[in-house]
Amino acid sequence: MPQSKPLDSAKIVPLLGRIADALDRLAPAKIDSIDLSSADAFVWHADEGQLKPITKVSRIELHLLQGIESQCQILSENTRRFTEGLPANNALLWGARGTGKSSLVKALHGTIVQDRPGALKLVEIHREDIPSLPQLLTLMRDSDHRYILFCDDLSFDHDDAAYKSLKAILEGGIEGRPSNVIFYATSNRRHLMPRDMMENERSTSINPSEATEEKVSLSDRFGLWLGFHNCSQDDFIIMLQGYCKHYGLDISDEDLRAQAIEWSVTRGARNGRVAWQFIQDLAGRLGVRID
Repeated sequence: MPQSKPLDSAKIVPLLGRIADALDRLAPAKIDSIDLSSADAFVWHADEGQLKPITKVSRIELHLLQGIESQCQILSENTRRFTEGLPANNALLWGARGTGKSSLVKALHGTIVQDRPGALKLVEIHREDIPSLPQLLTLMRDSDHRYILFCDDLSFDHDDAAYKSLKAILEGGIEGRPSNVIFYATSNRRHLMPRDMMENERSTSINPSEATEEKVSLSDRFGLWLGFHNCSQDDFIIMLQGYCKHYGLDISDEDLRAQAIEWSVTRGARNGRVAWQFIQDLAGRLGVRID
C-alpha cells in the first residue's frame, strides 16, 4: 500500500495564511473597529459589512421646514426622548412625495447633534439591504452610542419576503430591537404594501383576513404614524418667503407670489421639494450662491 508523502510545512503555512486573510476580508467589521467619532452620520454597506462615515449630510435647517409643524413637534419629542435614554417609538413617515419626510429626519438629527455633539448617530440603510438588518443590529447592540436607523422610501413589492424580516426585527423577534436603536422610515404608502398585493393575498388565501392582517401588521410595528400631504397655496408662499429671507434673495412679495404660483402649476404640485426647486431657480437667476 503506497505511503502518503509528508506535508511540506514550508508550502502549507503560507497557504493557510492566505486562506485566513481571505476569511478576514469576508468577515464583517466590528463596530468598535470603526472610528465612530469621525462623523455623526453613516451609511450601511451590507456587501462589505461596513459603516461608512458621511462627513457632510445633505440637509435643510429645521426652521426652514414649513407647513409640517405638527409632525415636526411629535417626531422631535420622540427623538429627544430617545437621545436621553427614555422610551421612544419607531416612526413611519408616510405621504406624498416631496413633502419633507426625509428632510425632517435629517434636520432633526442635525439640530440634536449641534446642541449635543456625538449624542446621536444617524445610520442610513438602503431598501435593498433590509435582509442584512440582523447583522447591522448585532453590531449596534454592543455599542455605547445611540442610533437612528433610517430607511428612506421604504416599500415592498410582489413576492418580496424581506418585510417578514423587518417585522420580526422591529418587535416580534426573540431579541427585539436594541434599546440603543430606533427605526425611522419614510414611505409613499401608509401600509408599505401596494393595495393590489394585499387584495391578491386575500383572494388566494385559505383565510383571506389573516393574510391581509399579516401585511398590514408591518405598519403596526411603528408606534408613530406621521402623515405628510401637499400644502396649501398660502403655506407654499410662506415656505418660499422663509427661504428667501434665509438666503437673502431680493424679490418683492408680489413677484414672489406670482412666480411661485406659476411654478407650482407647471409642476402640478405644491410641496417642499417643488419649493426648493423654485428657490434654486430663483437664486440662479438672481446670481446668489446657495450653500
